[in-house]
Amino acid sequence: MSEITRISMTFPQDLLKDFDEIIANMGYTSRSKAIQDAVRSFVSEHKWLQDEEGEFAGVLMMLYDHEVKGLEHTLTHIQHEYAHLICSSMHVHLTERDCLEAIAVKGEASEIRRLQDHLSTKRGVKIVKLMIIPV
Repeated sequence: MSEITRISMTFPQDLLKDFDEIIANMGYTSRSKAIQDAVRSFVSEHKWLQDEEGEFAGVLMMLYDHEVKGLEHTLTHIQHEYAHLICSSMHVHLTERDCLEAIAVKGEASEIRRLQDHLSTKRGVKIVKLMIIPV
């Protein structure tokens, strides 16, 4: 068995409440085990893309709060930087604050990963999910 390290984390109350409800419904008896599984999923989702080379196509799904000051300008600027990868995008207004964008991409795996990282690390971006396939 590998060595165990104890860490401390902070969560917004509503996120932790939702997480606890979901893991309880799934049958987890330990929050630590559920977080370990979530981190494993995150690592596997991102690690394979870092190791891959070649041409890929896919869709980036991004949920963000458009009321965060300057965020829409920043996201537009990033998408212009990566225009050579972006085939198309669709913008959907979900609520008064939340917007969903579906961004179709095609290009080198490493560049698609960089685009995903640039988008997902901006304040106000709630989640970015990538579905990608080799072409």
